[in-house]
Amino acid sequence: MRVRKLLVLLLGLVLLLAACSGGSGNPSSGTQETVESETNSGTENETSKEPGETENSGGEEEEVYRTPEMDFDLGGKTIKVVSWWDMTNQERNPDEIAKKKNLDALMEKHNFKIEYIAIDFGEYQEKVTASLLAGEPIGDIVRLGKNYTIPALVKQDLLWPIDEYTKNVRAFDQLASNQIFTYEGRGYGFSETRGNTVQGIFYNRTLMNQLGLKPLQDYVNEDQWNWDTFIQVAKDSNKDTNNDGKLDTWGLANSSLIEHALYSNNTGLTKENKQTLEDPATLEALNFVSRLATEKIARPTEGGDWREPSQFFRQGNTLMYAGALYELGGIKTDMPDFDIGFVPFPKGPNATTYHTLEGAYQALAIPKSVENPEQLLYIWEKINDIDSIYEYPDQADYETVFSTEDDLNNARLAAPNLIVLEHGSFPKLPYWEFVGELNEGISVSTVVEKYKSTFQAAIDEVYGK
Repeated sequence: MRVRKLLVLLLGLVLLLAACSGGSGNPSSGTQETVESETNSGTENETSKEPGETENSGGEEEEVYRTPEMDFDLGGKTIKVVSWWDMTNQERNPDEIAKKKNLDALMEKHNFKIEYIAIDFGEYQEKVTASLLAGEPIGDIVRLGKNYTIPALVKQDLLWPIDEYTKNVRAFDQLASNQIFTYEGRGYGFSETRGNTVQGIFYNRTLMNQLGLKPLQDYVNEDQWNWDTFIQVAKDSNKDTNNDGKLDTWGLANSSLIEHALYSNNTGLTKENKQTLEDPATLEALNFVSRLATEKIARPTEGGDWREPSQFFRQGNTLMYAGALYELGGIKTDMPDFDIGFVPFPKGPNATTYHTLEGAYQALAIPKSVENPEQLLYIWEKINDIDSIYEYPDQADYETVFSTEDDLNNARLAAPNLIVLEHGSFPKLPYWEFVGELNEGISVSTVVEKYKSTFQAAIDEVYGK
């Protein structure tokens, strides 16, 4: 917001000085060039924040790496970009307009066209992997899910390693190329942003006030938002408000929180080629899930499917729902009479900060049969390297969906600390059976002992022993 105000003030200054000097056409004034230089001085060199996130801090600055200018002619080639949605630039805000302008200039300079191809999600994985295996990829740049790409597709030498071309932090999310989409020390995926991966707790502020509960934001402000306070809040919200002997308000909509427990404790069930069920942080998460089950913290299921927790929350009588940011717009539409807030998922004992989750992480990749990947990455970099009007990544989206500064800042607390759980990479890993026994209240030690060798066998099938 401050950036936009600054730009408006500077624009006014440009017009004023231009008028005083006899017009912008005065070759001796230098006003336009001087002001533009001052306007851009705070964005050309930026201090690195969390991986993939940069913003002008006003302190010491570090120069952003940019790939040196390249001169090549693609001979009219059409670059095909494939995803399960249409990735065409929508030009909805100044940043998107700037990226489209960059693309137009690049197409003219390097003699290419670009086509964005959308394939239905339900058939996407099968189509894209079949095309890669056949050596006839359906695109030059394809969106892939980590769970079926790392290591399966990479081990078959089907994708280019691209991390040497994604060093520009303004154009590429460094976490994607250098940590998440990696195998044996090389990065195979790239992305510009990860703002929509925010997950946490949506809560009904209206119901919270009606029940006379301490504001959840206070726990965050006091750095006391942890598993223990979360459970206590849920218990305090399980009430029989009309004294008919039955609960009519509940604290928690989700009866199963295994993935939330894992990411909020900075851990997982697997790590690369090993199962981690006996890791202390993982055991803490499993015991937290077991406690939710054995102490009957959550609202009891009514036999619904995976959508039931969200439906419970929408009824307006359940305080908290663990979900993802992309759901918030629909929740607010369906609950117009309620004030909906957001806090990060509470910290586990192994975490020093709030985290967020992407259970099915995806990124863009370049098939090995596509020539000159460095040229495609150069184009992608130059499209996305802009002087953003925003102070931080995804500001426009956050300001649209969140109703308070506290909610927005809570999302920003979690967003940089992304955990990608890897157990989905192993087709024969008995994940749902494992989770089912935990939710039935079977002891953690018993469940771990039963499944640890089965988990490792499923991992070995993919990685090899």
